[in-house]
Amino acid sequence: MAQSSAVKEHIIAVTTDLILQYDGDINRITARMIAGQADIALGLINYHFGSKEKLITECVQRIIGKVVSSFQMTQTFETDKERLRAWATSVFDFLYEHSAMSHISILEDLQNYTTRCNSVLTQRGFLFALKNDVADEDRAILAFTLLSAMQTAFLGNETVKLLLGYDFSRQEERAAYIKKLVDILFDGAEPL
Repeated sequence: MAQSSAVKEHIIAVTTDLILQYDGDINRITARMIAGQADIALGLINYHFGSKEKLITECVQRIIGKVVSSFQMTQTFETDKERLRAWATSVFDFLYEHSAMSHISILEDLQNYTTRCNSVLTQRGFLFALKNDVADEDRAILAFTLLSAMQTAFLGNETVKLLLGYDFSRQEERAAYIKKLVDILFDGAEPL
């Protein structure tokens, strides 16, 4: 049993390295490449994970989870609104800078939405931005709504471009979208 677990973790480590090596371009990673790098039989990928896609998803979730867990904003802000806007802009930029991995992570979270998924961890991170200016009962819904709107916009960015006019390939348009979202959400939140 321990050997099987060690093999599985080795496959995950090798695949994670490949994902990072190819900057998240998972289309360039084949099962044969993984097996060769891990020095295992090709069939072990299916045995342990069911498919290359499930292996990739598990690795991406771990990569994104580490990023989410280690996120720290070093700037200081006078208001929660400024702080949340900056944090959300950083997260939104990350989605586009790592779009292949972000797409996989978001879709996996939507299919398996749990308190430990990356989406919920990100929402909890947003709660830390809300220190003073939002009533406790509004903080969680504000973070949830903000992240949901960000993820929907990311997954459907071409449709959002048609409907709302934002071109998310441009960083300044991503920042403008986040600013608008945060402004709308803060207008609806109860002040302390």
